[in-house]
Amino acid sequence: MSVIESIHEDHGATFGERADRRVVEHYGRPARTHRAVRNGVGLLEQAYGVIVVEGDDRVEYVDNVVSNRVPATDGQGCYALVLDPQGGIDVELYIYNAGERLLLLTQPETAAPLAEEWSGKVFIQDVEIRVATDDYAVFGIHGPQATEKIASVLNGAGSPDERYSFVRGTMGDVGVSVIRTDALTGEESYEVICAAADAAAVHDTLLNQGLNAAPFGYRTVDSLALEAGSPLFHTELEGTLPNVLGLRNALDFEKGCYVGQEVVSRVENRGQPSRRLVGLTLDGGAVPESGAAVFDGDASVGNVTRAGESPLLGDVIALAIVDYDLASDEVTVRVDGTEVAATRTGLPFVEGSDRSDRLPTYQ
Repeated sequence: MSVIESIHEDHGATFGERADRRVVEHYGRPARTHRAVRNGVGLLEQAYGVIVVEGDDRVEYVDNVVSNRVPATDGQGCYALVLDPQGGIDVELYIYNAGERLLLLTQPETAAPLAEEWSGKVFIQDVEIRVATDDYAVFGIHGPQATEKIASVLNGAGSPDERYSFVRGTMGDVGVSVIRTDALTGEESYEVICAAADAAAVHDTLLNQGLNAAPFGYRTVDSLALEAGSPLFHTELEGTLPNVLGLRNALDFEKGCYVGQEVVSRVENRGQPSRRLVGLTLDGGAVPESGAAVFDGDASVGNVTRAGESPLLGDVIALAIVDYDLASDEVTVRVDGTEVAATRTGLPFVEGSDRSDRLPTYQ
């Protein structure tokens, strides 16, 4: 559930359910809001599950069970994965070193089962793991004026420059942490974390103080991330090998750590994967469903993962996982039983003020 649902209602929000969590879908006219974020700055309440890991062995413990190196320095973070026994993506995590604790942000439905699983594997280590989703509020600031927006309301610190790094300061009289994120929307982006009890005050500051921000919901997140070429957890990541998506920023192959009983270096890291993520631009206005088949002539070569009409381009665009060695740039996609012509398109579809860290590295 949203931490400040009544405030969203006052602004005319329409709500929806995502992974059993009630979130803001939009505030009306999502395509117009999409363009407002692309041209200025927008404000989103993020839906995260939050895990706190404490104890003297906290960094070593988490480092041993995720795919990336966990920073040992306060104020630094990383993007990491938990892989299943076959090497597919089971969980995605943003991990931040906050001094005496690690703060982990993940999918809302993932936090409780992951914390329970990890707690059951703690033996002699000094580690305490707890779910803290209800303790925090997280707000996203996205757009080409995002840095200017943060600078206009953050006191006691400058906006962080490096991705996955954060600073502590105040907004009004409220303490906050401000993270430079991975530009999922293809724009400059930050996340502001505060105590849940302070969420209303921080939201008001971000919305109305300094440079104004347009409120937006997850329907606009979807369209922005699609234009940016960013794979998302429920549509592209879940169950997929990281190298199929080109997610090398989430893997540290020098660790040799075990993830889901498999060594990270077994996840196709040295050779060419069998499939890859590509962009497609479709003719006509029909939008294919997730899972729609992609054909090269009569041969099935992959499937659409998600698609939609780009508010900025006016075209129907899609992400698809296809055979790695697909040579043709002209393919077809099955939409409602009809083969629709499509053209392979380089990612991102739209160049924003920043480039998503999730863009495939094999491009």
